[in-house]
Amino acid sequence: QVQLVESGGGLVQAGGSLRLSCAPSGRTFSSYAVGWFRQAPGKEREFVAAITWRTASTYYSDSVKGRFTISRDNTKNTVSLQMNSLKPEDTAVYFCAVRLTYTSAIPTTRWDFWGQGTQVTVSS
Repeated sequence: QVQLVESGGGLVQAGGSLRLSCAPSGRTFSSYAVGWFRQAPGKEREFVAAITWRTASTYYSDSVKGRFTISRDNTKNTVSLQMNSLKPEDTAVYFCAVRLTYTSAIPTTRWDFWGQGTQVTVSS
């Protein structure tokens, strides 16, 4: 079992920035990849970004590419999502997830453990 703790959500105006962080509770990230997803009211959960822990390969959805940056810090044992140029349509609950084993289809694969989520609200 992996418990994930997200932090950094909040309210920001359009065009602003937020930085989300994800850390495993009481253990290190011994996983293949860590991802961020979001779910807006009335919509399905969608893939946002992911990073492989060993090689730091990154993946982004088209809707956030060029605005969001995912990174990992081995010394702090955290994965961060830097969100710039935020838009009202980025408003959602953001979830961190881990995938323990290799996959060639990160955006669509099954993820093994999920955090509780953190709210991001972008006002126009």
